[in-house]
Amino acid sequence: MIREIQTRTVLNRVGVPDSWFGLHYSMNLYRGCGHRCVYCDSRSECYGIDCFDRDVLVKTNAVDLLKNSLPRLRIKGTIGTGSMNDPYQPVEKRIGLTRRALEVIAENHFPVHVITKSDLVVRDMDLLERIGRVYSAVTFTVTTADETLAGKLEPFAPSVTARFKAMRQLSERGIHTGITLMPILPFITDNPANILTILDMAAESGAEYIIPFFGVTLRDRQREHFLREIEKVFPGMNRKYREHFGNMYHCPVSKAGLLEGILREVCGKRSILLEMPFYDPFDTGQLNLF
Repeated sequence: MIREIQTRTVLNRVGVPDSWFGLHYSMNLYRGCGHRCVYCDSRSECYGIDCFDRDVLVKTNAVDLLKNSLPRLRIKGTIGTGSMNDPYQPVEKRIGLTRRALEVIAENHFPVHVITKSDLVVRDMDLLERIGRVYSAVTFTVTTADETLAGKLEPFAPSVTARFKAMRQLSERGIHTGITLMPILPFITDNPANILTILDMAAESGAEYIIPFFGVTLRDRQREHFLREIEKVFPGMNRKYREHFGNMYHCPVSKAGLLEGILREVCGKRSILLEMPFYDPFDTGQLNLF
């Protein structure tokens, strides 16, 4: 169900330097997510989204708040969207909050970093190109190269093939683009063949960078949801996870060293970065494009 709500704030300052995604501000235009990925951390109780698997809440006044807040910000830093939900989840096609927010960001000359699993982002290439005169990046989350498995882990997200096709389109338009290779699920997607196939697809699609995480985070109701759903796909996996990880928050893959070695070797040969290029306010070459 889609419900409309009012919100008091749309931008949150990132409290510590973000060495992964280069963010200064986070922006969430929706609460809940229609992609329903079985491993999503946003189900955790600490985020207070009780409706996560039932409703998507649309922050109808978010764009107006953004219009008021951006001109007042003293620090021009990267605005990130996609941490708590996908800004291009299915409802965006009809509601268009993300596109309207990007229009405001472009008007105020702020940099942006979009994290998504959706090829719908190509709809907004015109705005991302315009924002890219300052800085724009689009990072696609990819966890498996197996389309059948992806359909079970990320049941309502666009196909992996569609994501890489969108990546190619964005890359060809000069927009920074790469992948978040996360989570890599222990005993499920943590095999060299999966990693190698993803790396090949990334290179062929113009990926500039890859941000990896060899493991998954699990806590409270997120853990229970994940283990319940993954048991349907891999009978016996619930017990295996409980035996190996108990109530651990960080559940690393046992072959992390091997997989990281493969990643570094392939990325070195393909000239793919293992960290993304961040917005640089002193890059006069970019600023002169205004």
